[in-house]
Amino acid sequence: MITVKEYRGHIRNWEELCERLEIPLTLTREEREERILVRAYETWGYEMADHMHGMFAFALWDENEKKLFCLRDQFGTKPFYYYETADGDLLYGTTIRKIMAQPGFVKELNEEMLQLYLSLTYVAGENTFFRGLKKLMPGRYLVWQDGKLSIKRYWTPTFHPDESRTLEQWADEIHTTLKEIMPEVKTPDETAESFLSGGVDSSYVLAMSDVEMTDSCGYEEERFDESGLAKQTAELLGRKNSRCLITPEEYFGIVPYVMYNMEQPLGDASAIAFAIACRAAAEHTKICYSGEGADEFFGGYNMYRNAERYGENLKDFYVGNTNIMKEDEKKRILKKYDPDVLPIEIARPIYEETEGLDPLTKMSDMDIQIWLEGDIYLNVDKMSLAAGLEIRMPLTDRRIFDIASRIPSKYKVNEEQNKVALRTAAAKVLPGEIAFRRKLGFIVPIRIWMADERYNEDVRRLFNSEIAEKFFDVDEINAIFADYVGGNSDNWRKVWTIYTFLVWYEEYFVKR
Repeated sequence: MITVKEYRGHIRNWEELCERLEIPLTLTREEREERILVRAYETWGYEMADHMHGMFAFALWDENEKKLFCLRDQFGTKPFYYYETADGDLLYGTTIRKIMAQPGFVKELNEEMLQLYLSLTYVAGENTFFRGLKKLMPGRYLVWQDGKLSIKRYWTPTFHPDESRTLEQWADEIHTTLKEIMPEVKTPDETAESFLSGGVDSSYVLAMSDVEMTDSCGYEEERFDESGLAKQTAELLGRKNSRCLITPEEYFGIVPYVMYNMEQPLGDASAIAFAIACRAAAEHTKICYSGEGADEFFGGYNMYRNAERYGENLKDFYVGNTNIMKEDEKKRILKKYDPDVLPIEIARPIYEETEGLDPLTKMSDMDIQIWLEGDIYLNVDKMSLAAGLEIRMPLTDRRIFDIASRIPSKYKVNEEQNKVALRTAAAKVLPGEIAFRRKLGFIVPIRIWMADERYNEDVRRLFNSEIAEKFFDVDEINAIFADYVGGNSDNWRKVWTIYTFLVWYEEYFVKR
């Protein structure tokens, strides 16, 4: 007998699976997805994820073999954690707090993660900030039997550029495939809304959907505010738009809530804005679409244009989308510094997988395997869960990635544009000024807010606290802060990354 012990996710191709696995279509979503997991395991065993599309992490108990089988989807859109106790038990779940609440868990800080965090601004790789607690990484499954743990990788991103096709042919395949995927993203009886920025990804998802209401964030600071562009896009596509105005007071006030619900520190400033957006959207919907995945799959970041210039030097420094603090600076500010704990060591195995491929492909693969899992998908999952909102990401799909993995880099990035093939596909349903609009990113006015005495009181407090004394040379981190306030706005990311760690530590090791 197989039982579902843990599950979070959304299985997109449930109709096809129900037909193949002889499961009644009349079941509720919860019933049918549990039945799919059980029957898929009975039918395909450890290869079951090869037949599933969607977002999922789960644990199944096989009573006959006394075996636990846990699996995380190919891209890591849903988290999964595990912890071996001193008594030889395995604790597991899709949230860290659930594991922490179980007998046998010993809460200890894994301090070496701080050294990596100060560069990356997120928790990369399988280790976490809690000693002994590990992440099951994307595309892996875990088997626990007779007190023994084994982990296998069932899926790896692979790239096979095909030079034989034209840009228009690639755009046609993207568009046709997304058209096939969209009806799977929700059932006809479900109602969804869609997050909308001024960018092509969310606009394309909206244009391909039947949602009537869109949700956007805005700021009073005009140069950071994309909500006007979002409203124009919504109106052009005949949809409504709800704008959430984020104030600096609300932004700084919610930081402890975000770090607590994130369960690990995250130095991505957009995560705070996203948390506010999720809470606002949850007031009038339970399901929301979002456009994550396209930048990494199709070459969306402006830095990708430098890929050819970086060449073979990539493997010496590129560790994913962020790398804000170098080793000499970390050595100067940390009380404990280990020269062997380096971000590049997390990246090396991934570079081995892309040996012989072009630099852009290597950069994309790094971000797919490290940045998406550690930052983007973590943020989406944790903040939506905290708000009681379910987010579905149509562009994060193996079928979409399969196309991206075959598109040559020249159709992803050129001198004038990024995401060339995706934008060409989007132009089939969007005006050119939207499809080919310059990427702005999910920007936040934090770089000016945090220098303002009205809003940075808690930053100053924690930078001069006993917590800071425990980990940092307080004079050094305050010098970074003073330099930032004095006008060096480039330092804001360093200040914010240190601050978010201190807030998270206070939430988990001081208050609780």
